[in-house]
Order: sequence, then structure tokens, then C-alpha cells
Amino acid sequence: MMLNFFGKKKNKPEEKLDKILEGEKYYQEGVSRLEDLIAPAAIKVFPKNIRVGEIFAQTIFVVTYPRYLHSNWFSPIVNIDMPMDISMFIHPIDTYDILKTLKKNATRVESQIHIEQEKGMIRDPALETAAKDIDDLRDKLQQGTEKFFRFGLYITVYGETEKEIADIVKKVEAILEAQLVYVKPAIFKSEQGFNSALPLANDELDVGTSMNSAPLSTTFPFVSSTLSTNTGILYGINRHNNSLIIFDRFEMENANMVVFAKSGSGKSYTVKLEILRSLMMGTNVIVIDPENEYKHLSEAVGGAFVKISLNSENHINPFDLPKVKEDEDPEDILRNNIASLIGLLHIMLGSITPEEDSVLDKAIHETYAVRDISTDSDLNALSKEAFPTISDLHQVLRNMEGGEDLAVRLERYTEGVFAGFLNNTTNIDVKNQMTVFNVRDMEDDLRPVAMYMVMQFIWGEMRANLKKRLVLIDEAWVMMQYEEAASFVFGIAKRCRKYYTGLTTITQDVNDFLSSRYGKAIVTNSSIQLLLKQSPASVDVICETFYLTDQEKFLLLESNVGEGIFFAGTKHVAIEVVASYSEDQIITTDPSQILRVEEAKREMKNE
Repeated sequence: MMLNFFGKKKNKPEEKLDKILEGEKYYQEGVSRLEDLIAPAAIKVFPKNIRVGEIFAQTIFVVTYPRYLHSNWFSPIVNIDMPMDISMFIHPIDTYDILKTLKKNATRVESQIHIEQEKGMIRDPALETAAKDIDDLRDKLQQGTEKFFRFGLYITVYGETEKEIADIVKKVEAILEAQLVYVKPAIFKSEQGFNSALPLANDELDVGTSMNSAPLSTTFPFVSSTLSTNTGILYGINRHNNSLIIFDRFEMENANMVVFAKSGSGKSYTVKLEILRSLMMGTNVIVIDPENEYKHLSEAVGGAFVKISLNSENHINPFDLPKVKEDEDPEDILRNNIASLIGLLHIMLGSITPEEDSVLDKAIHETYAVRDISTDSDLNALSKEAFPTISDLHQVLRNMEGGEDLAVRLERYTEGVFAGFLNNTTNIDVKNQMTVFNVRDMEDDLRPVAMYMVMQFIWGEMRANLKKRLVLIDEAWVMMQYEEAASFVFGIAKRCRKYYTGLTTITQDVNDFLSSRYGKAIVTNSSIQLLLKQSPASVDVICETFYLTDQEKFLLLESNVGEGIFFAGTKHVAIEVVASYSEDQIITTDPSQILRVEEAKREMKNE
């Protein structure tokens, strides 16, 4: 396929005559030139097509465009696997001339509107739209932000028989007419059409459509970005040009990623596919799973599945301190953990006054002091059993002035139904390449507390053991509802790059996530964003946040499962997530498919 972009060029009669005389001279001398060697043996012109040697050629030209042209509308023709040449002729029109014409058209349209109003006729939307379009175009032309052109688009197809080129023409017409772009064959101008497709800069067909800069720019065929690198994993297929999207998120300025999608759009499927392929590349993965969606994947890859619930045997002590590295100050470690504890207690106890905040700060310091833990202690030498628990804090608050009310509110976590959840020594050890923390069975009131505690535990693990690691928070909007939790997640998003970690936040409640003052900040601190199918209620917020065009907005509304837009830095492409059969069996979220897999497992055990 060949694309020719020509400006208008006209040969003077004298130049044509000179070329004819020169050709006649060479003919008379009998000298063979390059043109003689590559020229066809014969050319025969028919009304609808032209025969060049043994090949037939037929030219069609575009006569009508829709009112709105979206970017990349012409790519299906450019990428079609058929022999054809495409020529685009762009003839600039003087702005002064077109402004005079538009003024006349505006007067005519406004006059027609007034006439119909005086007659009492109902309003004509077509006339009102035309008036608005003319006014907008006049403003842009006057401001110099738009130019006006006469644009000719010709397509010449080739085939060995007339039937073959007729079939190709029908296919091209069908593709274009599906986008409300209509074409006509160059009947009785087949020779001019063929000459216009040649790289000679001659618009012999001379059929054009008036068009301003914005719609004209959409005809540029080479607009699809590619995200194929030499390293990384396969995320999906570029829907623009069918290229592979192979990307390494750790090569960006940070490895963070956000995933926004409505329920049932394939977000969990996509993320699990990324996890599976990342595991094969040696990346460690930690997941906070609020809906038990990652258990099957964890079992398939030999990961650890840690259930966090009121009756679970797995415990996390929020008073644990991470190991201190050589370049770290123990005082900073202790201070940061106390700040995290205060944030956790805000979620646990509800509304906290500034006075109570001060009491909590003092009480936590004293709680560590009761166990002889201070900045002078060798924190790395302490065992898990050496750290205090919530019961110790409760006891300190009971004996502290101003802490009585806080102690009463804390009792349900030390003596009540929630006692077994927080008030124990940590017994979890992250050794597997993949670890899933499941909080599905946690009470709704305690789920944010559990997710915060798990994040605090993961943060300590990140600082203690430097590994290439992905941390995923599914249904992150739950944590965004609480100021302290949202702040903690944002802090990790900013700092995890230093610990060779990429944070992935996944949510279906886009409005709840972005309404938090930390939500947009997390998006800003994420080099990769994945937008799958969106609901009409949230798509406007998405468009405002990611500066999407109208066409990209429609793409997100009309996408199928596993389709959307993949952002990586300044580039973004339309993506289709594709998994192999074996991968699909492991990562599927279809309940019926999961049930069949479980039944097959039971049958194998019985045998």
C-alpha cells in the first residue's frame, strides 16, 4: 500500500510541450530509458476502470463526511490487507475568502430561522445546529486557531480481474459507510483517477470537500501509538493496529498503577493476568483481597493465602516495628510507626478531638516505654513477643488523665467481640512469592481497619526486605473513605519506588475514590493508568481527570469486557486484554467456570 500526500501543483503548457518534444527526441534516437523499462506493455482505459498491463485499477473518491469525525477513523482502510494506493490532496483556502462566504451563509441561515419563527413554525434543529457551527467556525478562523482547506481523498484499488476489484471496492465502501463516509467511483475519469494516485503531485481528478483544520487532522492515518518494549510483560493487544502492548512498569519514573472500571468489566481478570505474568518474570506479589477473588490464583502458583477475620488464627500486631537498616534512624522508625498507629486508632475509635489526639500520642509512647522500647533500644534484636499490644495501650489509657473515655471506647478491641482480631502477637511471615491477605469475612465496620493494618504490615515488609514487588489494593475506595487511611496509601504511593515496589490501586467506585483529596494525588503519582468500561454516572469524572476526548469517552462507554484505554506516561492506546487458555483457567472470575474447575478437582481427588 502507498500513501501520497500532495499539495496542488500545475504544470505550465510550455513545460508539457517541452516534455513531449523531449520524449519524441528520445523515441527517434531509439535510446531506452528507465521509464521505458518499467512502463507497462499497454494501458487500456475503460469507463469504470483502467487496465495497466495485466492488472486492473479502479479509483473511488470521498464525496460526503459526517458532521463529526473522530481520530483514527481512517485506520481500518490504511490497515486493510488489500492492494491499494491512497492519495490525499490538501489545498489551502484563503481565510479572508472563506470568512466572506461564512458571513453570507450565516445571514441566510439566521434569516430562515426568523422567517419560520414569524410563521409560528416549530424550531428546526438542523438550522440551529448549522447556525451554531458557522458561528463557532467564524470565531476560530478569525482568532487564527483554525484554517480552511479543500480536501480530496482518493483510493485506487488493484486486482487481476474486474470482479476482484469490484469486490474490493464493495469492502472499502462498507467500511467507510459504516462511519457515514460515502464514496463514488470515478466513472469516465478512470485515467485521471489513476494518475492522481501516482506519486506525481497531480490532482487530475480534482474532487474535494471543504474542511477546517480539526476534522482534517483526523484523516492523518499514522496516529496509533505503540507500547512495545524489549522487556516487560504482555498487557494486551493494541486495538488501533493489532500490535502487542509489551511493557515493563518498573522502567517508568515509578511503578504505580491505577485501575478504574465498573463491575463486570474485567478489571480483576486483567489484574490477575498481570500478576500471573509478573510472577513468571520473578516479581513478588502481595494482594489485599476484599472479595476472595485471588484464592484460586494463589493456590495455582503456590502462594500463601492469609485469611484475616475475627475467628482467624492469623494475627497482625500494629505495634510491631520494622527492622532498622544501616542508613535509617531508629527514632524515625519509632516516630513513623506511632503516626501510623494514631491513624489506625482514628479509624477504630471514630471521631477524635485534638485533645484526645494528644492523649493518644502520649499513651502510645508510654505503652512502648512499658516494654522498655525506645530509640536507644536495639530494635532489630527484639522478638515479636517483645512488642506491646492493644491491651497494653488500653491499660495505659485507663490510668492516664483524660484517657478514660478513650479506654472505654477501646475495650471492644481488647475484651469484646473484636478482641481476637487485634490484640495478639504477629504470627504471619511473608515467604512465598505471592501472598494474598483476604478480608472478605471481616465485619463491614472492621474491614477498613483490617485493610489499614495489612497495609501497615506490608509497608514494614517493604522496608525490611528489598525485592522487586507488586502490592495490589483491590476495592481501594474502601480506604479512601477515611482520611487517615487515604493519607497512608498516598504516602506509600509516593515512597514505594525507593523500595523497588509498584502499588496498584483498583476500584469500581470512581466517584468515591476521586472525591477524596488523596485520590487524584494517587492517580498523579501513578505512571500507569488502566481505564476499562465505565458507567455513564462516572464517565464524566473520568474524562475530567484524564483529559479524554469525546471519542475516548464513547470508547469507554461502549467497550466490551477486557477492553479500554491503557496509559503509560504520555502515551495511551486502546487495549484489548487477551489470555491464553491455560491462563484463563487460572485467573477466570466467571462463577460458573470456577465451579466447573472445583468440580474437576474433586473428581480427580476421588479417583
